[in-house]
Amino acid sequence: MTSALAHIQSLPSWLVGRVAARGRGLVADAIAAEGLKLAHHAVLAATAEYGPLAQADLGRRLAIDPKDLVGLLNHLQAAGLVVRTPDPADRRKNAVTATEAGLATLTRCATLAETANAELLAPLTPAERGQLVTLLTRLHEAG
Repeated sequence: MTSALAHIQSLPSWLVGRVAARGRGLVADAIAAEGLKLAHHAVLAATAEYGPLAQADLGRRLAIDPKDLVGLLNHLQAAGLVVRTPDPADRRKNAVTATEAGLATLTRCATLAETANAELLAPLTPAERGQLVTLLTRLHEAG
């Protein structure tokens, strides 16, 4: 008879969670070289993709509490990676824009994240890596 713990640890949901935690850790460690945490990276990426963007809209897109977003943006702005200026559509709001330095940092972070993911997937063959990404994408899109 299989133990209760062994049963839990054989569930796909448990395995995916453990692998995801390891992957997040590897990426977090990698982008720390740029002075960023995962949340900074997400804010910078969303700003680069959608900016200039009202600060409130940025928070909604990323589901980040406004108080937390302020701290993240303060860090990114102090590092010269984003700027906040009055939103032309509504001067009472701030619009967030990635700077050239922010875009360059984002490019370096992408390389670091790719390297971290290569480490995560190192036990797999290239074909298995492709198959895993395909299957995970299908599960993600079904949710």
